[in-house]
Amino acid sequence: MNKNFGKSSVFSLFKGVPLSRILVALFLLQILLAVGLTAYLSINNGQKAVNEVASELRRQVANRVEQNLQTYLSTPRQILSSNQNVIDIGLLKMENLATWESYLIKQLEIFPDAIALTASNEQQEHLAIQKLNDRQFLLRLADKSTGYDLYTYIIDRQGQRTQLPEVIKNYDARSHLDYQVAVTAKKFSFSRIFTPLTEPTLLISASQPIYNSQGQLLGVNSTLTHISQIGDLLQNIKVGKSGQVFIIERSGLLVASSTTEEPFRVQNGKPIRLAASQSGNSFTQASTKYLATKFSNFDQIQSLQQLDFFFDGKRQFLEVRPLQGEPNVNWLIIVAVPEADFIEQIDRNTQTTIFLCLGGLGLATLLGIVTARWITQPILYFSTATKDLADFTNSEDSVVIVQGIKELEMLGESFNEMMQQLRKTFSVLSTKNEELELQVKQRTQDLKQEIQEGINSERRLGQHNQALAELANHRAISEGNLETAFKIITQKAANALEVERVGVWLFNGDRTKLQCISLYERGNQRHSAGLERNLADYPIYFKALVSARTIVVTDTRTDLRVQELSDELLEPKNIISLIDTSIWVGGEVVGTVLYEQIDIPRTWDLSEQNFVSSIAQFIALTLEVCDRKRAESALHEAKEAAEVANRAKSTFLGNISHQLRTPLSSILGITEALQDQVYGLVSQEQRQYLNMLESSGKNLLELINQILDLTDIESSKIELQLAATSIQGLCDSSLSFVKHLAFQKNIQLSVQVPEELEPIQVDERRIRQVFINLLTNAIKFTKEGGKVWIEVQPNSTNEYIFFSVVDTGIGMLSDDLFKLFKPFVQVENSSTGRAAGTGLGLVMVQKIVELHGGTVHAESQLGKGSRFTVKLPWIKGWGVGS
Repeated sequence: MNKNFGKSSVFSLFKGVPLSRILVALFLLQILLAVGLTAYLSINNGQKAVNEVASELRRQVANRVEQNLQTYLSTPRQILSSNQNVIDIGLLKMENLATWESYLIKQLEIFPDAIALTASNEQQEHLAIQKLNDRQFLLRLADKSTGYDLYTYIIDRQGQRTQLPEVIKNYDARSHLDYQVAVTAKKFSFSRIFTPLTEPTLLISASQPIYNSQGQLLGVNSTLTHISQIGDLLQNIKVGKSGQVFIIERSGLLVASSTTEEPFRVQNGKPIRLAASQSGNSFTQASTKYLATKFSNFDQIQSLQQLDFFFDGKRQFLEVRPLQGEPNVNWLIIVAVPEADFIEQIDRNTQTTIFLCLGGLGLATLLGIVTARWITQPILYFSTATKDLADFTNSEDSVVIVQGIKELEMLGESFNEMMQQLRKTFSVLSTKNEELELQVKQRTQDLKQEIQEGINSERRLGQHNQALAELANHRAISEGNLETAFKIITQKAANALEVERVGVWLFNGDRTKLQCISLYERGNQRHSAGLERNLADYPIYFKALVSARTIVVTDTRTDLRVQELSDELLEPKNIISLIDTSIWVGGEVVGTVLYEQIDIPRTWDLSEQNFVSSIAQFIALTLEVCDRKRAESALHEAKEAAEVANRAKSTFLGNISHQLRTPLSSILGITEALQDQVYGLVSQEQRQYLNMLESSGKNLLELINQILDLTDIESSKIELQLAATSIQGLCDSSLSFVKHLAFQKNIQLSVQVPEELEPIQVDERRIRQVFINLLTNAIKFTKEGGKVWIEVQPNSTNEYIFFSVVDTGIGMLSDDLFKLFKPFVQVENSSTGRAAGTGLGLVMVQKIVELHGGTVHAESQLGKGSRFTVKLPWIKGWGVGS
C-alpha cells in the first residue's frame, strides 16, 4: 500500500521550500534553542547585579556630597556665631565698629573660604573687609569720621591704609537687601546665589542680626563666600568611570558640577547664571530635562529619589536628594551614573558566551549548507541561473558552470554571455534614468524660485507704479501746495516701500542745516515736522548727501556714511537700514528724502532705488511749481514791501501801545481808588462793574505789554542779560508761578532733572517767561486731574540741552502744528472752541529762544497731549553774544 508523504499535515508546512533550506533550518533550530536560553540567563543575572551595585554607589556618593556641603556651609555659621560670642562677652561692640578692623582681618586669615566680612549698625556705620590676596585687604568704611560717606582703602597686614578715589556719598547700609533680609528673618540666614559685577563667579552671603539683652536690634554681621569651591569639592569625588555629580536650585539653575563646566556664562562682560537644562555638558542637560519631565516642578522633590532613564540609547541611573539642615539653602543633589560603568565586565562575559554560541551556530550552519549543497547542487544549477536572469538589480555577475555533459557546457557558456550583456545594458539605462531625474528636479526648483521672485517683483512694481500714478494726478503737487503735497508724498512712499518712516528734509538758506519739512511714521500714522540736523554736527553725512544722488545703507551699524547719526538718531529708534536720495532743483541739491527701516536689516533692490529716485523727482517738481507760482521778480518786490510794512507795523504798534498804556494805567489807578472807596461808598452792583473794568483793563494792559515786547524783539531792541543759571532752580521757580492755576484744576505738577547738571548761560528772566508761557498753555488745555511736567535732558556731547514741557491734555491735529507760532493766531478744536488769549504767547516763546541761539519744536496727538521742546546751547560751542 503506497503512502503520499507530500499531503501529510507535517510535510504540508514545507510546501514550496527548497530542500537545502529545510536541511539547514533543522541544524539551526537546535543551536538557536541552546544559545537563546544561555544568553537569557546570563543577561538577566547580570542586570540584577548591576542594579544592586548602582544603587549602593549612588547612595554612598550622595551621602559624601551632602556631608561635604554641610561642612562647607557651616563655615559662615561658625564665623558669625563666634562674632556673636565675642559681642556677648563685651570684647566687641556694635556701637563702635572702628575696633572691628583688625579682628575681621584675623578672621579672614583663619577662615580661608570666606572672601569678605561686614558689620553694619543702626547708627548708619558700616565696615567691610575683603581679602584681595595674602598680603592686602580692601577696607570700606562709613561712620561719623567720614561724614557717613563710604570711603575705600587698601590696607596691608600692618594696617597701613591707601585711600582709593572711590567715595559714595551718604552711604546707608541699612537700606541694602542683605541687611533688611537679616532683620526680617531675625536669625541666621543665607542669601540667594548672585553674580557680582566685578568678576565672573558665583557668591553667597550669610547674615546674622545682632540684638542686645533687651532684644533691641544693634546691627547685622555678614560674610561672603565663593560658590565655585563647591565645584572643586565635587570634582574630587569619583563616580564610577564616567558618572557625574551636580547641584541645582529648585528653580533649575546650576550651582556646581563635578565636570569642568562653570555654572554661569559671560555675556557682554557680565556673568549670567546657567540653567542646568541649558548646560554645555550633554549628560547634565539630559538628566535635568528628564527630571523636569518627570516632575513638573522641582519643588515636588521632597525626599530621596532613585530613578533611571535612557540617554543616547543607553540606560542611566539617577539619585536626587534634597539638601537638608540649612535655612534658605534649597538645593538638590543629583548623582548620575551610566549603566555602562557597571555592566562592562558582565557584558564582556555575556559577549564571550554569545560569541561561543554563535561560533557553534556558524559551524553548524556551514556544515548544513555544505551538506545541502552536496545533495541539491545538480538540481539548482539552472534554477538559480534563470532567477538571476530575471533579477537585473543584482550587482554581482552570476556564472553557470556545468561540467561533464558537452551540450550543457555549451548552453551554460551561451547563457553566461547573454546574462553579462543584459546586465551592462540595464546598468547604462539605470544611470541615465538617475541623471535625468536629477536634472528634472533641479530645473523644477529653479523654475519655482524664478516664478516666486517674478511674482514678488511684479507685486512691488505694481505698488510703486500705483503710488507714482496717484501722485502724478494729485492736485496738491500740480498746484505746488508744499504742506499737503509733502504729507501725501511721504505717506504714499512709506506704504509703497513698506518702511516705518519717510521724511522730506530741505537745506536752510545758508545750507548749514537740514530741516524736516514733513515726517510720516507709518506705525502710528502720524505726521510731524520741525526736526533739524546741523552741518557742524554731521559733516561726513552732509558730504555724502551732496556727493551722491542716493545713499543706500543695508546696515547702519557698519556704514561709515551714517555713523555720526547712530547715537542720537538711529539707535534710539532702532533704525537698521535706510536709503537717502537727494532732491535736485536748478542743478543743485536742495534737500533729501530719507526712508528708514527699523528692527530688521533690508537689502534695497534696483526697483526700490528707482522708485525713491522718482519720489525725489516728484518733490523737486513740487518745489519748482511752487517757485514758479511765486514769480521770482514779484516775490523780491513783495518781500521789500513786506519788510517796510512790518517796520511800519512795529513802529505803529510801539507808538500806539505806549499811547494806550499811559491812559490805561490811569484808568486802572482810578478803578482801584474807587474800589477802595476813596471817593465815597460804592454799591455792590457798582463794585461788580468796577471789578469787570479792572479785569478788562489788566487783560488789555497785558496785551499791550506783549505787543511792546514783541515789537522790541523784532526791532532788535532787547539785549539779553546772560548769567550762569541753575537748571534745577530755573525749573522750580517756573513751576511755582503756575501752582495756583494747577491747584484750581487739580493738575499734578512735576519736574524731571538729572542730578548735578552744570549751570546754563541764559537771561534767566526771559527764559523763565518762556517756561511760564508754555506751562500756562499746558494747564489751560489739560482737563481736571491731568498731569503737566518738565523734562530736562542734555545731548550726548553736552553741547545742547533740551527742556520739554509735557501735558496729558486734549492735544491737537498735526495739521495745526504749523499755525502755533504765528502771531494773533489761535488753534481751535471741537473740544475747546476758541480759548482765551491773544495768540502772542508762543510767538514770544519762539522769539526769546531764537535770541538765545535755540529752537522750539512741537509734537502733539489729538486726545493724548502735547510736548513742546526747547533746545538751548549749553556748555560747548555756546555762541550767543560771543
